[in-house]
Amino acid sequence: MLSDRGAPSRREGFRLLAGIVALMWVVEVINALDHNALDQDGLYPRNVGRLWGILTAPFLHAGFGHLIGNTVPLVFLGLIIALRGAGRVAAVTGIVIVIGGLGTWLIGPGGVPTVGASGLVFGYATYLLARGLFDRSLLELLTGAVVVVIWGAALIASLIPHGNVSWQGHLCGAIGGVVAAWLLAGRPGRGAAGHRADTAGRAPLRAGRRSPLSRAR
Repeated sequence: MLSDRGAPSRREGFRLLAGIVALMWVVEVINALDHNALDQDGLYPRNVGRLWGILTAPFLHAGFGHLIGNTVPLVFLGLIIALRGAGRVAAVTGIVIVIGGLGTWLIGPGGVPTVGASGLVFGYATYLLARGLFDRSLLELLTGAVVVVIWGAALIASLIPHGNVSWQGHLCGAIGGVVAAWLLAGRPGRGAAGHRADTAGRAPLRAGRRSPLSRAR
């Protein structure tokens, strides 16, 4: 069980995750009122002048159906990450957005804006899958197994090229999640509980070690 001492840190993590999701919904409401004009502010592969789209694309969606499809897994996976505090949510989110975005910018189809948080969803998923290996934690490996059981088939299917779905964004987001797990391995979560919130309840694996839019559904 997680220590009660980590409760403030977890609450901070939950609040940050809620803020990220709320921002996506606010942006989509504005986008809908503006006849989806914001969709043109997505990520344009290999367009140096619009490199900033790497940061805006995850918060833009091609309609509310697209947003809902991303919100459900994002919240589910994000809540698990948020158990480590707001610092961990911020770090994983930032790494995935930057690494996944740069990868999509390099290999995505030219001239077509890519929007949506599905790359972030893939990053969250692969972070949860990979962190147990890097942290050598049995509990985290079991958590990753749960993610595979619930979302594995849908995630793999989304890597198959079809329609206007950006499999490149999915793949690069997944790579970003693995990079995040590697970079953050063994580091405590940030927040009121510090290191205790990060390690409480972890079972060590080995003793003594620790439209024309390109989008995804």
